[in-house]
Amino acid sequence: MKSSFPFGKVLAGFSVCAASVLWVPAHAGVNIEHWQAPSGARVFFVENHALPIVDVQLDFAAGTAFDPPGKAGLASLTRDLLDLGAGAQDETAIANRLADLGAQLGGGADMDRASVSLRTLSAPETRGPALAILRDVVSLPRFPAAVVEREQARTIAALKEALTRPETLAARAFWSGMYAAHPYGVQSSPASLAALTRDDLRAFHARHYTAAAATVTLVGDLSRAEAEAVARELTAALPVSDTRQTTLPPLPAPPAAPAPAENRIAHPAAQAHVLLGMPAVRRGDPDYFPLLVGNYTLGGGGFVSRLVKEVRDKNGYAYSVYSYFMPLVQPGPFTIGLQTKKTQAKAALALTRETLTAFLAGGPSEEELKAAKLNLVGSFPLRLDSNRKILDNVAAIGFYRMPLDYLDRYAENVEKVTAADVRAAFARHVQPAQLTTVVVGGE
Repeated sequence: MKSSFPFGKVLAGFSVCAASVLWVPAHAGVNIEHWQAPSGARVFFVENHALPIVDVQLDFAAGTAFDPPGKAGLASLTRDLLDLGAGAQDETAIANRLADLGAQLGGGADMDRASVSLRTLSAPETRGPALAILRDVVSLPRFPAAVVEREQARTIAALKEALTRPETLAARAFWSGMYAAHPYGVQSSPASLAALTRDDLRAFHARHYTAAAATVTLVGDLSRAEAEAVARELTAALPVSDTRQTTLPPLPAPPAAPAPAENRIAHPAAQAHVLLGMPAVRRGDPDYFPLLVGNYTLGGGGFVSRLVKEVRDKNGYAYSVYSYFMPLVQPGPFTIGLQTKKTQAKAALALTRETLTAFLAGGPSEEELKAAKLNLVGSFPLRLDSNRKILDNVAAIGFYRMPLDYLDRYAENVEKVTAADVRAAFARHVQPAQLTTVVVGGE
């Protein structure tokens, strides 16, 4: 079962089987153990015996930003084909065996990384065969010619259909406008997908799915010794990098001061789709927590946020309006989004800009700051209330090389943010004159 990473929500996963719930008290931390496997893979492990379940994830610097020039779409297609034939088994055999074991494969590809995950019962007679499938999927994909051709055609058809939808047109124009020729801004097309070959897939896998560049995350019903054996077995057959990479393959920085642009795209939809934003913050930036706390007041706090109060409640321009920061290896975007009637698009956009400008000038009030902290700290345990959510968090910590005590210090880092910190951080990372604006369907 495949699923793409949701953009901007790397550290939160909320679709989890109810039977997997494992409540973690608000004051409790997550004990993350870390070591390096003999293959060179970096391993992160959280031992938890509350349920007879093991969740495993392997992450690679193999996201869409690593598509070679002229081969946009290669990273995603490679990831999609990994479990459609691997080792000695074809796609049907893999699916049937997983069903027999009651195990699930998942994962996907975002801008920075590609992921393959497994959920299995921890009993050795189930865990062993399931992990063997995972090992073959990441190490020995077959990329059968007929399957490559079929999935290539399916992906092209899906993209063509998506390109008729206003939200797709808006998102693609938005990222292209912000990043231009930077890898974050390059978009796949039916033509670029059609040009990909089976040899391209093999070469991309050999280059990016290497042992030394792998991050392995394990959560659940294992001992440390068992976790070491699992990590060793999973990564032993991965391709060996020529350079023995120990850091993320480099991505160029986006332009420091992107030129402001406004792109209006005609569309017959009844609603206009509006996006504003700019490259803003990378993973590990010391301003992240002031930006997080401030954004709750601006547009991340739902009905209590200023954008909702001004754009929706007071003026009725939109049912939903929001803002968020999406930190990546290189500065990811600050985004404001909304949908509104075509005839209201101009007024809604103007009010959105006014609300942002006012927030940048004054920052949150003390009452807003207190409410933001209370919500962010109070809701944080919900990010750790299951094996799957712990896996999502720890995998991000491992891949992005964040401090191992990140989860332990989350509440502390939120609580110490001041209104002055928020104003200063927003001034450094959000400049209204440099925002890219996209309106699809407006008059």
